[in-house]
This record gives sequence, structure tokens and C-alpha cells, in this order.
Amino acid sequence: MIGYVVAIILVAFVFDFSNGFHDSANSIATIVGTRVLSPVAAVVWAASFNFLALFTVGTAVAKTVGSGMIDVAIVNPNVVLAALLGAIAWNLITWAYGIPSSSSHALIGGYAGAAIAKAGWAAIVWGRKWIETLSFIVLSPIAGLIVGLTLMTAIYWLFRRANPGKADRLFRVMQLGSSALLSLAHGGNDAQKTMGIIVGLLVSVRALTAHQTGLLGHLYVENANGVPFWVEVTAYTAMSLGTLFGGWRIVATMGRRITKLRPVGGFAAETAGAIAILGATALGIPVSTTHTITGAIVGVGATTRLSAVRWGLARRIVWAWVVTIPSAGIMAALAYWLLASIVKI
Repeated sequence: MIGYVVAIILVAFVFDFSNGFHDSANSIATIVGTRVLSPVAAVVWAASFNFLALFTVGTAVAKTVGSGMIDVAIVNPNVVLAALLGAIAWNLITWAYGIPSSSSHALIGGYAGAAIAKAGWAAIVWGRKWIETLSFIVLSPIAGLIVGLTLMTAIYWLFRRANPGKADRLFRVMQLGSSALLSLAHGGNDAQKTMGIIVGLLVSVRALTAHQTGLLGHLYVENANGVPFWVEVTAYTAMSLGTLFGGWRIVATMGRRITKLRPVGGFAAETAGAIAILGATALGIPVSTTHTITGAIVGVGATTRLSAVRWGLARRIVWAWVVTIPSAGIMAALAYWLLASIVKI
């Protein structure tokens, strides 16, 4: 059984890698779309700041996912593995079609679906954390849109008499900072979700790991009130490596197909997204970088004219958001029933 637990932890880090592969592209889409950095340089830039989040944010989101949404008493290795498989499957489907859905909500939907498959609806801890998470599916893109619209309007007013060429060069430099901030915010929120899943797994098998020695002794976790440092380091590393290896199709969708951006717009969109994500992270709310940056890009594009935003594509993206949690949940439930028939716990 200890080997099964270790294998599930590895699958969790594969999910974190896929999260970087799938989601981190969103934090560099604008800097690629404005051509401030090449795709390769932008990916390396984003990956570096994804990892630096390890040293700048806490673990409030991890604690929410680990113990605030699912009854920890019903969690077992099969539930955790099924949750991960459901989320990974949905990530791959949306990546294959270039649809910017949310890895975060895929994981939450998968975790809920697997838990319900095991213990029914009583497995869900209905309360503030679910209300916040579901509310922010709507609120995070709205927040990104409002902040992006407001910031872009303020910039237009402040720089209304500036030389266009000089302003463009200034915001090319400033966009390096805003892109780094958004990547930091993304790493700080998203990597914690995988940490929470792993902590939930380790707490569920603490009776098994209590007497392990050597490296396996580090698997013992008494409760979900903290995150072992090795889990934090490995989660951030996996996400950063995922960023290095993927996301070009989603970069194209986010950075160029929703609306055309200049460096000033890229700066405003990234800064708006980072502000919204860091605020949610401080409150321990798991949110989607995809939702937030898309809202910010739409808000910035709308300052030029509403027709600058390609609303047909935006509607397609919103539809993908709506179906993410139930779709990942259904896939995870199927995975749980299959695992439960094979692995007896």
C-alpha cells in the first residue's frame, strides 16, 4: 500500500506539471501577444517567477483544498487518485482543442466528483469555502475586467500628452515587471491546490506512515493544518517545469485571438490579473488564472471599443468554464468506481 501512496503522489506532481503546461501559458499570453518577449523567453521568464512564489506566499489555499471542501474522514488513496485522473483528463481534452479552461476548477471538480462517488453528497463540506470558490468563478473574471478597464482608462488619461513612441518603449519595460508579477501570483495560487490534495492523501494514510523510517518517514502528516516543505518545493518545481514545456496553442488564443494588445494594454491586463489573484490567495480562495487574465484582457480591449473584443471566442471560453467542474467531476467519479473495483482499501 505504501507503494500505491507514493505512486499517487507522483501522479499529483504530474498534474502539477500539466497545470504548468496548460495554465501558466495564460500568465505569458499578453507579453507574447504584444511581442515584448519571444515565446521561449516568455516561458522561461514565467517559470522562474512561478517558482519564486514558494518564498513569497503562504499556504492558505492549500489548507482550503486539503480540508475545507471535502470531508477528510472519507478521503482515501482511491479518492485522491480518481480526482487527479479526472482533472488530468479534462486538462488534456481542453488543451487538445486550445480552450483556456481552468486546471484549478478541474481539480476541485475532480476531488468533489470522486468523493461523491465514494460517499454521496454528504462527502461535500458545504460552507464558506465552497461559496467563495463557486462565487469566484464569476467574480474573478469580473474583477479582472473591472481592474483592467479602470487601470487602462487611468493610463490613457495620465499619458494622453505623451509621445506614443516613448510611451510604447516605457511600457515594454514595465510589462516585464507586470508579467513577472502575474507569474508569481499564478504560482502562488495554483501550486497550492496540488499541495492541498497531497496533504489530504497523507493525512488519510497517517496510520500507515506513522512507523515508516528514512525517506518514507517524511510521508507522515498528522493533520491538514500545515504543508510539509518538501511538498511545497516539489509542487512549485513541477509547475515551473510544466511551464517550460508547453502551452503554445493556448498562448495564441489568449494573447492574439481575444483582442489585439499593445505593450500598454499588456501591462494593464497583467497588473489587473495579478492584483485579483494575489488578493484571493491572501484570503485562501482557490481561483483561476485563466478566468482572471481573460477578464482583464477583455476589460483592456473594451477601452478601445467594444468591437475590439472578439466576443464569439470569449463566449466559447465562458462555456468551457461552466462545464469544467461537472465534467471533471463525472470523469473522476468514473475513475473512482473503476479504481474501487480493482484496489481494495
